[in-house]
Amino acid sequence: MLRRATGRDAATICVKLWPMKAEQQSIELAKGADASAIADLSRDVIEQGLGWSWTAPRVLKALRDDATNVIVARRHPGLDDVAGFAIMKYGDDTAHIVLFAVDAAYRRCGIGSALMSWLETTARTAGINTIALEARSGNHEARAFYKQNGFNEIGVRVSYYRGVEDAVRFEKSLLAEL
Repeated sequence: MLRRATGRDAATICVKLWPMKAEQQSIELAKGADASAIADLSRDVIEQGLGWSWTAPRVLKALRDDATNVIVARRHPGLDDVAGFAIMKYGDDTAHIVLFAVDAAYRRCGIGSALMSWLETTARTAGINTIALEARSGNHEARAFYKQNGFNEIGVRVSYYRGVEDAVRFEKSLLAEL
């Protein structure tokens, strides 16, 4: 049985796998060359049991959309190795995090928090008041992460994930943080 590293064990693993300090983390806009890695991570982490819909061509379409940001966390700055990513679409007052994932080997290393910080800073700069997202109801780790980052559960969308699983809806007001 595998045991999830916690506390000091997790910190040691993070230093070995992600040997960067928070201020050195490489969070940047994704490039076309990242589409396959993003699609694979979506398939393996987010879309398990649902069928694969976020293929490389769909990610490329998001990259070309002026109302969407696609960002990546790189394992090594300057290389094409993606440890995590996020896709966020902007409306007039609300932004929607469409996809958000960190490779399981790099969780609890600050990558998710760094991605979220980048998204929130960019949303504020764009004049966005609220960030919304959905998480699979059974993904307790993701739900805890979003709550830890100031998101509130606001409802449930029944059978949202292709009729297989419910979604928990989250929102975070950026106005409260001004």
